[in-house]
Amino acid sequence: MTSKTSRLGADLGSTELTGVIEQRLDAIEAQLLKQCHSDVPLIDDMTTHLVKAGGKRFRPLITVLSATLGDVHKPEIVKAAVVVELTHLATLYHDDVMDEATMRRGAVSVNQRFSNSQAILAGDFLFARASELVADLGPEAVRLQAQTFERLVTGQLLETAGPKADEDPVEFHLKVLAEKTGSLIATSAQFGAEFSGASKSDVLAMRKFGELIGVTFQLADDIIDMSSTEVELGKQRGNDLLEGVPTLTTLLVRRNNRPEDQELMKFLIGPVSSVDLIKVLDLISLNPAINQAKEIAQDWANKARTSIQGITNKETLKVLEQLCDAVILRSA
Repeated sequence: MTSKTSRLGADLGSTELTGVIEQRLDAIEAQLLKQCHSDVPLIDDMTTHLVKAGGKRFRPLITVLSATLGDVHKPEIVKAAVVVELTHLATLYHDDVMDEATMRRGAVSVNQRFSNSQAILAGDFLFARASELVADLGPEAVRLQAQTFERLVTGQLLETAGPKADEDPVEFHLKVLAEKTGSLIATSAQFGAEFSGASKSDVLAMRKFGELIGVTFQLADDIIDMSSTEVELGKQRGNDLLEGVPTLTTLLVRRNNRPEDQELMKFLIGPVSSVDLIKVLDLISLNPAINQAKEIAQDWANKARTSIQGITNKETLKVLEQLCDAVILRSA
């Protein structure tokens, strides 16, 4: 059986600590499936669809890792991790509708299998379940969940609107990623540290780490989307190109504005057609922008590593440092 702590493509070790993490992740998985379940067969089919398809469970992993700074066995840890993963799953249902996706995690997407309307409502159902569960964690947890949801929506709206004329598109893109991805992973880290009883300084460090590693995770994801096979990805390759969604790599191609890239830049003006997709992916794979994007992702990973150097548990620190490497080194 594949270790949950090695799903990112690099082993996080086999210490006593990672054994505890595995146990907690097993408990989270069972509770997650329970929370996605509905007594209405149609709803159950839709809401359990993605969770049964698997996934990296990166957010619950961050919650549990953060909780090792205190008492990782507290029952609130499992609830908090399920809240953040339910929230993440709900956004995926909505994202697939916006992107008109056909595949997700190697399975037919819910919007494709059922309909856009049903996929949106299934996502809403999961948001409702997350809201009900977070209420058990107290008013401050509810407040943080609401603030996080606001940032998620803000990031999506900003991405849809695009940068203003006087904004740097690359910096704008990084800001969008902090809202869309970094915010929920920051909350995952904060929940884990707080509910484990970690010190205030550890909680603050883990929240900062969560946001930084969250942006790193998304930057790496976008690079992988252009460099991995569809079998490795479990979804269509180059989907952002097909949707005309800017990524760090394509923004860097435009910023570099090299004479030899004029053909490529014409393709990147809007959505790339399925007919041209392979050609565009081949051009990008040979372009220096892809290595520039990898260097920027590594810089974010380095900032994440720096942010946790003061945490109190050195065994946790070691695993988190290995996670920084795993996020960068993974291939899918």
